[in-house]
Amino acid sequence: MGFMGYKRPDGSCGIRNYVVVMSSVSCANGVVNAIGRQIPEVKVIIHTEGCGRGLEDVNIAVRTLTGLGKNPNVAGILIVGLGCEFIKAPSLAEAIGSANKPTVSLMIQEMGGTRKTVTKGIKVIKQILDQVELNTRESCEWDSLIVGVECGGSDALSGLTANPLVGKAADWLVNRGATVILSEITEMIGTEHILARRASNPEVAEQIVNLVKRQDQRAVDLFGDQAHMVISPGNIEGGLSNITEKSLGCIVKGGTTLIKEVVGYGVSPSQKGLVIMDTPGSDIFSLTGMAAGGAQLMIFTTGRGTPVGFPVVPVV
Repeated sequence: MGFMGYKRPDGSCGIRNYVVVMSSVSCANGVVNAIGRQIPEVKVIIHTEGCGRGLEDVNIAVRTLTGLGKNPNVAGILIVGLGCEFIKAPSLAEAIGSANKPTVSLMIQEMGGTRKTVTKGIKVIKQILDQVELNTRESCEWDSLIVGVECGGSDALSGLTANPLVGKAADWLVNRGATVILSEITEMIGTEHILARRASNPEVAEQIVNLVKRQDQRAVDLFGDQAHMVISPGNIEGGLSNITEKSLGCIVKGGTTLIKEVVGYGVSPSQKGLVIMDTPGSDIFSLTGMAAGGAQLMIFTTGRGTPVGFPVVPVV
């Protein structure tokens, strides 16, 4: 017996049955928000990307937006674009559509403006809602579940109480075949040798060390000799004194099992078990990367009280 979820045509299993309206570019955010106001049961995803960026940034944005649309918790999606941007709504729809879920795109310029696009978008969303309401929960195996773990605003107790508890849950899940994503590379500085010892093979160990060392070097480049002291004022007020101390508390969220793989930002794991994803320490960016990588659930230890959720993934 695993968990109850919604089986998708691509073989994944969602724990929610959400319909999403998402912008392909920030210029379409107003239309997306307007549709969301009219149909509050949909999940709205807006962002600041889509145009005017370098190719590397565009590739990351496309991968992230596509991954969010493919997330198993998303049963159907409407993507709204402007028409003259770099990241086109039809292209995203085509990529997301490979998961065989209801996927529609609209372009504001082709529709004849904001009001007409909102009207058409509402009609499309209602049709998708009618379709996905037929989905029912079924028994899914644990190996269909991906859980992201996150910590925010850490204090002195984060690494002693909350994060070790999450680590116990991570071990429980991994031992049943699930996948757990440990992220926040900036909060692993000083612990790369500990993590490398837990790698499933030498290649993964080398990837871990290189990834963390690269972040460490960035901190040194920015802050020089004071790099090891770069933690937030809240961390200091909560009783932490340096980045390594914070990192030691962070990594225990991953439990004690072998680290099977290191993946890029927003990349879906190809291995089951404990996986490290290359994300920054920022809670919002980290949650987004894990959601784009297919995580259906987030476990978030809030520390000093970080109030962050996510549109298509329950955050506990």
